[in-house]
Amino acid sequence: MRILVGQPIHEVGILQLRNEVLDNNTQLILYPEGYLENEKELEEACKLAKERMITIISSYRKDNKDRAVIINNNGEKILERDKTPKEDEAILIPPLVIDSNGLKIGYILCMEILKGERDLANITDKIDLIFHPIGVGMFSDAQYELWINLAKKIAKRYSTMVIGTSHADGSYRNCGVSIPISYCIDENGECIYISKSDTRSWVFDYAIKKIEILNKRI
Repeated sequence: MRILVGQPIHEVGILQLRNEVLDNNTQLILYPEGYLENEKELEEACKLAKERMITIISSYRKDNKDRAVIINNNGEKILERDKTPKEDEAILIPPLVIDSNGLKIGYILCMEILKGERDLANITDKIDLIFHPIGVGMFSDAQYELWINLAKKIAKRYSTMVIGTSHADGSYRNCGVSIPISYCIDENGECIYISKSDTRSWVFDYAIKKIEILNKRI
């Protein structure tokens, strides 16, 4: 399975998603948290997934809040839920894992990674892949290192691959600082790749563990 990990800029519509789906021979595409601005764009993404027989993992905004979503290659929303509140005592909202084309796919949304190592312990099945859509880039080098290290811990503890990506633009609460991030960690907690302030898209071949960098961001 070929997985495209994109770092789009924020936009109205889904032109970047559509172009990357059309231009690349992939079976799954990961886009950041909140890329789909509304329910209309969510439905457009569902139609695209069905037309091109591709799984789309991202999130969308409803009532000004981010929601988790995975769309399968039949255009069906096989995972859709609220984002977990940020308070420390809040438990990750299920579902956290779904079945898709013979794989157990895990999903954590942006800051949910802070709770991932703790709350994924409730999952008894082996998770093949965990996807981590992030809204915008990191607001500091310290946050960047923290989130990468958390991804490594989760991957190693649960013997699963973790793949994450953010938008290429925007900043947390408009603080003015943004370090775009994209990464892929293997089941041993080792880096297959880590991208810092490099907003090109990546294609990862899950079967042979090979990475390809796309030279142009749409």
